[in-house]
Amino acid sequence: MIVKLSPNVTSIVAVAEKVAEAGADALSMINTVLGMAIDIKKKRPVLGNVLGGLSGPAVKPVAVRVVWQVYQAVKLPIIGMGGITTAEDAIEFFLAGATAVAVGTANFINPRATMDVLKGIENYLHENGINEISELTGLAQKT
Repeated sequence: MIVKLSPNVTSIVAVAEKVAEAGADALSMINTVLGMAIDIKKKRPVLGNVLGGLSGPAVKPVAVRVVWQVYQAVKLPIIGMGGITTAEDAIEFFLAGATAVAVGTANFINPRATMDVLKGIENYLHENGINEISELTGLAQKT
């Protein structure tokens, strides 16, 4: 079972550890970050529920941090997501500890975003003499 973790918790590492203990096969992270906007003309929240999920490029630093922290604590495959719009973004996730990545919001802007990211990763691997993407997983934590 792949369990998707939310960053909207006190300790993502504690949650990841409990999920691993419960028998998860892999982790997917992150979901949206809780956010809010206020319409200054109407002087009230923009969203009917007041709070909503922030996604896209704005959440990438949070997502990379979460992958980094969980990779240190739990020995499960990690699917990193949150703000990936380019191959460079995806490579950051791999270097932080992800074993796979997912592209979401970027597909609304560019229907070819996922294919562009994949091609960019392939180019990066070739240009850097890397044979397998797994060689990048957690590499930034080892240097």
